[in-house]
Amino acid sequence: MAPVAAAGGTPGPSNPAAFETALKLVESGPQPAADAARRALASHPLAGYLAYAALRRRLASATPAEFHAFLQQYGDLPVAADLRRSWLSIQAKRGNWAQFRTDYAGDEDPAMHCHSLMARAQLGINDGLLKAMAGAWRHGHSMPDACDPVFATLKAQGWLDTDLRLERIGLAAEEGNTGLMRFLARALPGSVGGKIKAYAAYLDKPGPAAVQWPALPMARAVAQLGLTRLARRDPGHAEALLPRIAQAMKFSRQERGLVLREIALWSAVSYLPEAARRLDAVPIESWNDQLHAWAVREALNRNDLAGALKRIRAMPPTLGAETRWRYMAAHLLDRLGRKAEADAALAELATRPDIYGFLAADRLDQPYTICPLPTPDDAADRVRVAAIPGVQRALLLYGIDRLSWARREWAQALRALPDQDRRVAVRIADDAGWHDRAVFYLSNGDDLRYYELRFPMAHDAHLRAEAGRRGLDPAWVAALIRSESAWMPDARSAANARGLMQLLPVVGRRVAKQLGVTWSGSDTLYQPETNIVLGTEHLKSELDAFQQQPMVATAAYNAGPTPALRWRSERRIDDPALWIETIPYYETRDYVARVFAFSVIYDWRLNGDVLPVTARLLGKPAARKAVICAAAAGGDATALTESNPQGATP
Repeated sequence: MAPVAAAGGTPGPSNPAAFETALKLVESGPQPAADAARRALASHPLAGYLAYAALRRRLASATPAEFHAFLQQYGDLPVAADLRRSWLSIQAKRGNWAQFRTDYAGDEDPAMHCHSLMARAQLGINDGLLKAMAGAWRHGHSMPDACDPVFATLKAQGWLDTDLRLERIGLAAEEGNTGLMRFLARALPGSVGGKIKAYAAYLDKPGPAAVQWPALPMARAVAQLGLTRLARRDPGHAEALLPRIAQAMKFSRQERGLVLREIALWSAVSYLPEAARRLDAVPIESWNDQLHAWAVREALNRNDLAGALKRIRAMPPTLGAETRWRYMAAHLLDRLGRKAEADAALAELATRPDIYGFLAADRLDQPYTICPLPTPDDAADRVRVAAIPGVQRALLLYGIDRLSWARREWAQALRALPDQDRRVAVRIADDAGWHDRAVFYLSNGDDLRYYELRFPMAHDAHLRAEAGRRGLDPAWVAALIRSESAWMPDARSAANARGLMQLLPVVGRRVAKQLGVTWSGSDTLYQPETNIVLGTEHLKSELDAFQQQPMVATAAYNAGPTPALRWRSERRIDDPALWIETIPYYETRDYVARVFAFSVIYDWRLNGDVLPVTARLLGKPAARKAVICAAAAGGDATALTESNPQGATP
């Protein structure tokens, strides 16, 4: 990553390499050299990080005075919280409870909270202590080892009675934590413990055993929980069990309705033949927004267009007012031959710069509406904001690839900035190559209209070259990168997909071998230009596999080729709006819509005019269309919204 460079009057660091060398020395180098490096950079804006690294290295032998001196000078740094937690862990381990109590400043971390309770116990600060300990007990998940002495104290003081144990067991049942239920059951009297173990077994594998239970409150709750869990993986089995269990447990209409809702929901998600009947069986008071949405998709899947429109009309007003469902209702009216009604509804959407506005404009043969705001460009503002200590530290840390520290500094600094300064800070970060700051910090209201910042063109020449080499639309590739990683080269998803185009290492290695690209392990994917080479080749393979249909190839890029092939075979793709809406996976459904909305923005940024999104989705040629700003004429200037990229971290 390139160092932060001065741009537009914004000062950069004098020598980032010198600081990076000093930091490495302080973290692990010889002590004399480390001390000398610290002294040489005592006035550096990041001197606090050198002090942090030095103290952390020898924290086990540090004195309270040294720890307090660090806090007094650098306590405003985000990493100070990390140092405090490490310091407190040392004090707790050594039983230095008075010191722990002195330095504890409150912490949401469960281990620290339990240590703080033990500090109070050891120091005789007993007012409300047992009640607070009981609060620590009331969790449905396993607690850290630091809480064991707290729970032992509760038991010794007679507070850990059967009722409190059962309360936690109930919370564990709600979380589906049957292992914890069984563990807690060991301390209960034999008959009670046996019931809890039976409840846990039922939750793991719901069956008719619940019919034999007395209709006590916990039994009823567990019976309902088990059926709702079963409904997710086997709606038919849950439906078959429900009448007997509901009768034996004396389910109320509400309890029965909640189970019926889950049965109907997961039948609709799986597009089972029984879904429509099961939807109609759910009491109206048990419906929620999720079920309303899936009732529409289920009807669309059966090509019951009138039924889908009826389901949209039955939505609560706030849900039905969402752009997605307004467009879908208009689209269905058109498909049903009610063109005048459809055109009126589409006209209300066609000036919106999102996927549904673009689709509506296509149906009405209108230009797209995109109304950008000018990027903040006042040189004096940029110099002033860049000099704010937290912003300065964040940018310097970004420049030396200390990204975790940089992001924390950034978040802390921007919380205190007024809106205009926040926008200026984002501009400074963008100039430094830190493009994702706009994604996370220009995300509401008019901020969404800073398109130049929110849709950067990093690695532009390389991206165009690699896309062109494979016959891919550069706007599509840029939109995919924007959706996958927000242009963060170090992005890494929970599934271990890496880099700009979020490739799994197994995919990256295979494609690298095919192309003869040097592969130096999984971290190769963090090299932006290599990632683009491998990612565009992989995207091209998906496009080829799906007969040059970008919409399906995009779904396959996100969810894998097997489900994408199934979705293509099960439903017609000639109506892309309906095909996207019936994708069963929420992430992929949202992803495909987002990528193609973003591709319009990138096409506009690259070329001024755009390929219509309807043609783009299907990979068909079409005349390009103009982009205008209709806000002055009463158009909707609201910019498209989005969810976070999958591999990105705010």
